[in-house]
Amino acid sequence: MQVILLERVAKLGQMGEVVRVKDGYARNFLLPQGKALRANAGNIAQFETNKVQLETRNLETRKESEVLAAKLDGQTFVVIRSASDGGALYGSVTTRDAADAATAGGFSVAKSQIILLAPIKDLGIHSVTVRLHPEVDATIRINVARSAEEAEIQASGKSIQELAAEAEAAAEMDISALFDDIGGAAMEE
Repeated sequence: MQVILLERVAKLGQMGEVVRVKDGYARNFLLPQGKALRANAGNIAQFETNKVQLETRNLETRKESEVLAAKLDGQTFVVIRSASDGGALYGSVTTRDAADAATAGGFSVAKSQIILLAPIKDLGIHSVTVRLHPEVDATIRINVARSAEEAEIQASGKSIQELAAEAEAAAEMDISALFDDIGGAAMEE
């Protein structure tokens, strides 16, 4: 099916272009979302008459998105989840969780604006892209931790796995020192 794009669509084209897409993609996504019109003579004429209005509306929303992106870019949001001692989550952090964390932080972000390459399945600080407009992206950080205290530790630059390894090494040193003391006492007798 051929459609006229009413806005820029990633990996498809710019506003005003007539592109060929699969029928299901057009019927289920582009047309209902208002991102495109069927490419027939009537719709092409309608697009040409409304082109200036669409371009000005696109420019206004882009400017608003750029202002929001400047505020949002680089922000860190904390998500508390239960996890194993090794740092693997019992579940995952999804786009909804990231959007809820950003909304709780005072920003209006929808889950459809969050771009995750893969679900977050371990503790730590993860970079996430927020697509505010087809042409404007911002990057936020999601700090996934088991508690607020762990989130603060991770924010300072240490990972929970490093702290666990340090604690385990210290415990091993204490145990070996204890056995050395016991061994030294047995030799004295």
